[in-house]
Amino acid sequence: MFGSVFSGGVIRKAVEKGLMEICVHDLRDYTFDRHKQVDDRPYGGLEGMVFKAEPIFLAVEDIRESPETRVFLLSPQGRKLDPRLAGEMARFSQVILICGRYEGVDERVIESLVNEEISIGDYVITGGEPAAVVVVDAASRFIPGVVGKAESVAHDSFAAGRLDFPHYTRPRDFRGMKVPQVLFSGDHAKIERWRKRKALEKTLGKRPDLLDRELSPEESEILEEIRKERKEL
Repeated sequence: MFGSVFSGGVIRKAVEKGLMEICVHDLRDYTFDRHKQVDDRPYGGLEGMVFKAEPIFLAVEDIRESPETRVFLLSPQGRKLDPRLAGEMARFSQVILICGRYEGVDERVIESLVNEEISIGDYVITGGEPAAVVVVDAASRFIPGVVGKAESVAHDSFAAGRLDFPHYTRPRDFRGMKVPQVLFSGDHAKIERWRKRKALEKTLGKRPDLLDRELSPEESEILEEIRKERKEL
């Protein structure tokens, strides 16, 4: 599941440059029965299967490089992934991601082995593998050198608690749809204020919940202008 995803794009280049290393481990390698069983029926008679504690403990104990290694479980019950969490993960020398499946994992894994649970959203998918891909991709962007221009990460949507401002490229006029004139003004201060305004307009329209976070004095001023104009309309 991971081979094709991690063998292309920015992540492949980062691995080739030695900026990061990705290792995939099969829990079946840490089982001892004939069927290499990693899951079993839950006590109490519920439907579904639960990951056994033993193979997960043995796997983590085998691949953990130091006491500082952080162990995360991909789970819909976890802390929601955001730029702050992705940036935190990028600073650790080793991160272990446990991909949950079925009805989940034995609770003893969560209580005694996992440092934190991570969720990529309030929904359930068939397994933690797609979520792990998202986490690796998001965290990798905060590793110096992975993204060509580090400043582009700072302008990404959500990086500053706002959605990103609009972007345009050639041609200036496509089927009558023209690029805003301000971007050709050469006035960098004016362009920067326009970008902040557009980012705030987008955030107010699509994700107003993000505006609960602290605003700079300039952002507060621009946001007040936007709200006043909308009331007048």
